Amino acid sequence: MLVEDDASLSTVLADYLRSKDYTVETANNGKEAWELIMIKHYDLIISDIMMPRMNGYDLLKQIRVSLPNMPVIMLTAKTDRDDIIYAYELGCDDYVTKPFSMDILICRIEAVMRRYRHTLEAEQTEWQLGDLVFDSMRQLLGERHLSSRENDLLKILCQNMNELVDRNRILMTIWGADTYFNARSLSVYINHLRKYLGEATPVRIMSVHSKGYKLVIMNN
Repeated sequence: MLVEDDASLSTVLADYLRSKDYTVETANNGKEAWELIMIKHYDLIISDIMMPRMNGYDLLKQIRVSLPNMPVIMLTAKTDRDDIIYAYELGCDDYVTKPFSMDILICRIEAVMRRYRHTLEAEQTEWQLGDLVFDSMRQLLGERHLSSRENDLLKILCQNMNELVDRNRILMTIWGADTYFNARSLSVYINHLRKYLGEATPVRIMSVHSKGYKLVIMNN
């Protein structure tokens, strides 16, 4: 995902990245990017800072709440020391200043992605849930393909198997805000997952009233 409000630069950079075999989607501002990030999967975000509607700093804050491991490179004309430090404090993985070399940018993208892939390799991505295997990398529960939010929700529950996961934590991680409508959506997705797991499997998603949810394996 390339987030850049300069249309000319966005077009040139996106075309160059595609010529290097990257799949690229673009957004004109942070708000547009965030709406796409919430419904699609991206391997890397490259974002400008000074943009309308939502700037790059605020976008980075949102990403770090909901997708803490998502690689983010800031690509900006802001060269002040304080701006660079602030971006790293917010959690960016690299900071590239304009003007920049396309070749060097590719090298820095690859360096960030190598670190990200190493993190993924070290992180558990598969769980045995009764007769079903949940593969969070491929977004598969058995042979069923899960939506991004179904996948993220089940992954959080699996990572905390047999432990209560706070409702607010789930909402902030997946939706980015604890609101009435997001809470209703969470209930819908919990029901989806319960249906997918079915009655035959010993795995249950238990509700703890006003607190959260717990994924447990029932004893025979």
